[in-house]
Amino acid sequence: MDFDQLTLTQAVTELCAKTVTSTALTTEALGRAKANADLNAFITLDEAGALKAAAAFDTSGNTNMPLGGVPIVIKDNIEVAGLPCSAGTPALKDYVPQADSPVVARLRAAGAIIIGKTNMHELAFGISGYNVAFKTGPEFGVRNAYDRALIAGGSSSGTGAAIGARIVAGGLGTDTGGSVRVPGALNGCASLRPTVGRYPQDGIAPISHTRDTAGPMAATMADVALLDHVIAGGDAVHPADFAGLRIGIVSTMLANLDADTEAAFHAAVAQMRAQGVTVVEIEMPQLAELNGQVGFPVALYEAYDDMVIYLAHTGTGLTIEALAKEIASPDVKGTYDGLVLPRKLPGPDNTLVDAKPIYDAAIRTARPALQSLYGNTFAGNRLDAIAFPTTPRVAIASNPDSSSLENFGLFIQNTDPGSNAGIPGIQIPVALGATSKLPVGLELDGPAGSDRRLLAIGMALEKIFGRLPAPSRQA
Repeated sequence: MDFDQLTLTQAVTELCAKTVTSTALTTEALGRAKANADLNAFITLDEAGALKAAAAFDTSGNTNMPLGGVPIVIKDNIEVAGLPCSAGTPALKDYVPQADSPVVARLRAAGAIIIGKTNMHELAFGISGYNVAFKTGPEFGVRNAYDRALIAGGSSSGTGAAIGARIVAGGLGTDTGGSVRVPGALNGCASLRPTVGRYPQDGIAPISHTRDTAGPMAATMADVALLDHVIAGGDAVHPADFAGLRIGIVSTMLANLDADTEAAFHAAVAQMRAQGVTVVEIEMPQLAELNGQVGFPVALYEAYDDMVIYLAHTGTGLTIEALAKEIASPDVKGTYDGLVLPRKLPGPDNTLVDAKPIYDAAIRTARPALQSLYGNTFAGNRLDAIAFPTTPRVAIASNPDSSSLENFGLFIQNTDPGSNAGIPGIQIPVALGATSKLPVGLELDGPAGSDRRLLAIGMALEKIFGRLPAPSRQA
């Protein structure tokens, strides 16, 4: 078996046929995790628990479960019974929930073997994964699967790195403004940010109840569809037919691209056209303005109340002030101390002003207008989806500067608007950059509730794009 090319769906097939055991797959995944400690991909590796669960599956012989015996990983802001759930921050490092979050419970009920909890941008507040609170390698920051000097992206950094490095073929992240799609793009894995509300959010450390969602990340779109099927139910998804498929492209989403990303994106669009997909150039003139009125106001205002509620749920007795006092990463500390705790936002002249009126306007006026803009754009142009480069650049150097506000804005420029509208988006790996040899991703955003249609389109497209080569540095 070629573990570098193993997918979740293939693993399920092999386990059903009894050509491999769960113990063998889990042992291999754990070995790869330990051999790739320099990725800083894990906060907790549950070797004993995973091997016990794998042995129990092998003994039971129940091959009817959708994920029976398959090793996966879970981001460390999603609760797994009996394992610490730190949310990547020191104050919560000893918090051990007694119950699985609903999304994890559904994966476990389907037979998945959880090998560990993955590292992340602290409190999910960033796109670099440069977390100075937790590391297993010589340097800070979750490292890119294709180049250890570079960022893994965030905030679901460790899940993206673990899948890209072929440690496991799937797992869970969370996404507020790009957090399953950015690391997916930078590490060459597929992911889904579902329509907000598609998955239960209980038992997940929050930023914003309006914007947050768990999201599956995996080796292929077919694997992402399998994880989505387990979590959300419904019939199995099959690849879409290209006939009649209409994809929109917005010129403003092609700004700030590096040469590798630009070339890979246009090549992918050409491949879609060659399959008979109708590609339509469209305009969304108010997109940046409306998105700006929603993004930071909603996330930064809701972060306070939502975290207070979550901390009460943990039973740790932690206050939000005590949590903030221990934040290790300077960028996240600055955000909490300067904006979240005082409940302030930058005003028109960059002086700090009361966040409540700005938040109220975002929820009452700007967000509904953003949702209408998307709805009218999809309907008016008869679009199945809008396509764009997931991130405008390939992975950048991993250091404290990678967490700058400038880099944050750059890497979420395309993922953030759909997040704020609450619509679904899929990330598909399309190429290794011609010069950088680093992964480049394509995103498709669809109308609210079109998750299964997007997954079907993604499954069809990955057949023409092919899977990226594994990183050369392997365990």
